Amino acid sequence: MHLEDQKLKFSTITHHASVTQCLGSASGEEWFLGVAKSSILEEGAELNDGILKTPVQSKCGHNYVPPHPDDVYMFRVTGTKFLKLNRGTWHAGPLFKSKTMDFYNLELSDTNIVDHTTHDFHKNDGVVFLVEEDY
Repeated sequence: MHLEDQKLKFSTITHHASVTQCLGSASGEEWFLGVAKSSILEEGAELNDGILKTPVQSKCGHNYVPPHPDDVYMFRVTGTKFLKLNRGTWHAGPLFKSKTMDFYNLELSDTNIVDHTTHDFHKNDGVVFLVEEDY
């Protein structure tokens, strides 16, 4: 997967409800990934964490609770590591400093067409995430 201009900021985050995804830099260069735990609601599941949240039905058919900005963690990845994102893991990136970067991306060929749910933090929460240079 060849990517260009993936700046060190994001306001949208995505999950895939049906598949895992594996991602790694082809060159071992430094990159960043924002993640939040899965919030897919399995059939019959109840929201029982003490916080009132409204479930949403994805255009893909499953129900989920939108991620909260406080639940997003940013990871800096160096070297030749390969990350596995479990089914439903919210993710933003890869993000990187250079103009272009190549990645290995293991998922189904149509995942981003048939299994792609996005939450817009800017629109829904007034939040944009920025990776600071002083890490």
